[in-house]
Amino acid sequence: MTAATGGSGAGGLLPERHPTGDFFVCDIFDALPKGDLATMEHPVFSLSTRPDRRILSYLHNGAEITVTPSVRGLATIHDKDILIYCISQLVAALNAGRTVARQLTLRAHDLLVATNRETSGDGYKRLRDAFERLAGTRITTNIETGGREVTAGFGLIESWQIERRSKGGRMVSVQVVLSDWLYRAVLAKSVLTLSRDYFRLRKPLERRIYELARKHCGRQPGWTVSVDTLLKKSGSASPRRVFRKMLRDMIAADHLPDYRMEECEGDLIRFAPRAAVIESPGRGPVLSPQVIEQARALAPGQDVYQLEAEWRAYWQRSGRPQLRRPGAAFLGFLRRRLAQD
Repeated sequence: MTAATGGSGAGGLLPERHPTGDFFVCDIFDALPKGDLATMEHPVFSLSTRPDRRILSYLHNGAEITVTPSVRGLATIHDKDILIYCISQLVAALNAGRTVARQLTLRAHDLLVATNRETSGDGYKRLRDAFERLAGTRITTNIETGGREVTAGFGLIESWQIERRSKGGRMVSVQVVLSDWLYRAVLAKSVLTLSRDYFRLRKPLERRIYELARKHCGRQPGWTVSVDTLLKKSGSASPRRVFRKMLRDMIAADHLPDYRMEECEGDLIRFAPRAAVIESPGRGPVLSPQVIEQARALAPGQDVYQLEAEWRAYWQRSGRPQLRRPGAAFLGFLRRRLAQD
């Protein structure tokens, strides 16, 4: 995904904390950031920067969610970085044909670098705090993952463990066991690719709004939503007038990765992909919105735009042949790919 270029100076996005050269030392960036569809659609994480000990309740279009904090408070949208990293590693392994499991063993340094976090002692301490909030926050919900609707209660992660070099030393690796609910979403590939600049967004609301834009807009021409609905879906605890002001500040700053925001008459907000996100006719076959919808029906829960990217890569490897019916070619490719899964 291509990040925003306009308005993304030091005052808007966090700096890239790790030089590009580091990426050649370790292949962690081969795993594109992935978010699961359920927590992108529904407000599960706190947007507060202080310990949030509220019990959150959310009901929308039949989906019911209750989020209960631990004594350390609710898991935050920044804590979600850990889940995004875990999901990314699992999806990369699945795509490579490797065996996966709910239990992951990760290098702590890799996790911090991939999510644009500091690798100082304080950075490791904040990572431990995030694990504790993720394990302590309890979700009760009936939302669907992997094609199944199950009403259940669970933690965002089931357990975690830290290995250190020596007593009191810096953590070397972490072991995470994901909840079965989240793991099913990964196996069903109910995930979407995120911009790497997601980890550079400073404010919790910016991250949440980006998730909603990515989920609902994708690469369609646009997504228009009322301020009231956006307030509800974001999970923000701010009054509507304050929330609207924060949206206007985001519009003025214009550093949301991949998407531009616009305030419209009728108390509406419109999201549209930036030019770099949209495939131009000169770059390859053009797919109609109807074909994209057919692809969604063929592969429910999957990232149709990632599937499209795979098809375009295949088309390029094949010598970029002229296609009389690109939509039919894409859907045929998709059917063959799904038959192999």
